[in-house]
Amino acid sequence: MKDRNTTSWSALFSGFICLLLLLSACSSNAESNNGGTASPPPKAPEQETAAPAVFPRTVEAANGSIVIQEKPERVAVVHWGYVDSILLFDLKSIGLALPFTKDSSSLNTDTYKPYVAKVGELAIIGENTTVNMEALLEYAPDIIIAGNVTNAEVTDQLAKIATTVVINEADTDVWSNWPALVTKFGEILGQENVAEEFIAGYQAKLQDAKEKLADVKGTVAFLQVRNNAVWLGGTKYLVPYYDKGLGLKAPESPAMTEGAEMSLEGLSALNPDHLILGYFNYENPSAASMTDEWEQSEVWKDLKAVESGQTHAVNGALAMGYGPLGNTYGIEAVLKALDK
Repeated sequence: MKDRNTTSWSALFSGFICLLLLLSACSSNAESNNGGTASPPPKAPEQETAAPAVFPRTVEAANGSIVIQEKPERVAVVHWGYVDSILLFDLKSIGLALPFTKDSSSLNTDTYKPYVAKVGELAIIGENTTVNMEALLEYAPDIIIAGNVTNAEVTDQLAKIATTVVINEADTDVWSNWPALVTKFGEILGQENVAEEFIAGYQAKLQDAKEKLADVKGTVAFLQVRNNAVWLGGTKYLVPYYDKGLGLKAPESPAMTEGAEMSLEGLSALNPDHLILGYFNYENPSAASMTDEWEQSEVWKDLKAVESGQTHAVNGALAMGYGPLGNTYGIEAVLKALDK
């Protein structure tokens, strides 16, 4: 005789099996009625995956493979030609070596002001292209960015102060190809997106202006007008305005490639149809300019551009410069001057 408890458990187990078979049959019918597709089981909550760390990162430079351990917070730029480019980035503190004195620099122009305003601390660590080593030490940067030619004499000293990235100026030439420099800055600072967005916006602005100026007739010359000299801007350096930029036509002259110091007689021989005068006293017109004397001369008055009213004053320190902010200003100024 079976034990009563054993019989009861056997019956219960048999009932449970029958219930499972019944549910399985119902499920199969449901799949058949829905084209054979059953509702998927609920997914387990996905765990968030941390984004790859931006730092440390290694950048290739003229002084080797440089490891940048942490995101730079205090950035010193000792190449005086890099001022334009570094201001594009989101930085709380920047130390700058300037091409001129602080008072005569472009930092207070309307073009620069929005970029300067977003920097919490802006220290001057050099003026007139010379690095002030004491000011640099006092600034105490996390990282120093230099050029292998411009800062060759002080490179060893810089490396003793902070991690130094020396940019190869032949490969990354700010004078004729600032987008390459801005791209390199994005890599160093971990802000590649900032570099890409600015360059794309600039290229769009350049293309739009080129289309609007396509019907400009005649030649266009750019002059740097200083207090004691006038310089013709060469096509090699004024890339945004000529063949690879706005497509403006340069006057026929051997001097047009490299540019040259210009006399009034030389300008008369060049005799462009349009003359863009880049005044270095643009922000302070009471200061003297070399052309003040020229304008009293009959030679000046006989120039085609003068006779036809095609002389246009712009900020020479910006428009005749080479960086992203100066070139952006220049494109806008030239468009305003020539777009009829």
